[in-house]
Amino acid sequence: MPRFFVQPQSISGADVTLRGDDAHHIAYSLRLAAGEHITVCDGTNIYDCELTGFSPDKSDPWVTARVVDTLHGDTEPPYTVRLYQALPKGDKLDSIIQKAVECGVSAVIPFESSRCIAKAKADAEERKTVRRNRIAEEAAKQCGRGILPAVRPTVSYTQMLEEAMRSDLALFCYEAEGTKPLGRVLQSLLPTLTEKGKGLIISVIIGSEGGFSPEEAAQAAACGCRMIGLGKRILRCETAPIFVLSCLSYQFELS
Repeated sequence: MPRFFVQPQSISGADVTLRGDDAHHIAYSLRLAAGEHITVCDGTNIYDCELTGFSPDKSDPWVTARVVDTLHGDTEPPYTVRLYQALPKGDKLDSIIQKAVECGVSAVIPFESSRCIAKAKADAEERKTVRRNRIAEEAAKQCGRGILPAVRPTVSYTQMLEEAMRSDLALFCYEAEGTKPLGRVLQSLLPTLTEKGKGLIISVIIGSEGGFSPEEAAQAAACGCRMIGLGKRILRCETAPIFVLSCLSYQFELS
């Protein structure tokens, strides 16, 4: 069933209104008709909705629907995980966003580190952020997420650390010495993390193609990040986040 994300104010009682691109997609791409059903998520609940009306004006599309049933959503992980990803080259971030959303991430925050070849440009940042959020939304619809993960504008390395340290657990992925295996860190913290339940917030910090400088790693360790290793093989920057998110899913969802 087609899935759409709306703001809570789009739902009034049993009535739902979808506008813009979503309405256009329902009416002109999917060619759905009154009486057919869609799934609507407002970030808290998931609804089975029956389409009831369509805008006659293609230039200002809207679609109305009626809530038939409130569904039990069980597609979200029992924790909140935020991915802090150093800017990679080319279009790698697009793929990272897509796969990270499929793996349960709640937010993706790009950042600049000293070894980033790609740099954020002020005149293009807004446009890129809009496109990245569109990628996240399409991935969330495809994999049946109950929330719409956000992709934030690029932040600095210092801003990234400040934000990441507000979480319950900040995992800093580093390939040099002084790290502990991810599995061992999670096992040692499991009793404490399990007590947090769905309130648990985890930050995952991944470098770009060149990784992190020793100075950046030292700064992260001094802030209290858990310095973790991902095994004996060095993973590409587009592979590492998916690997970590999969390990978290195994630990907290599949075990």
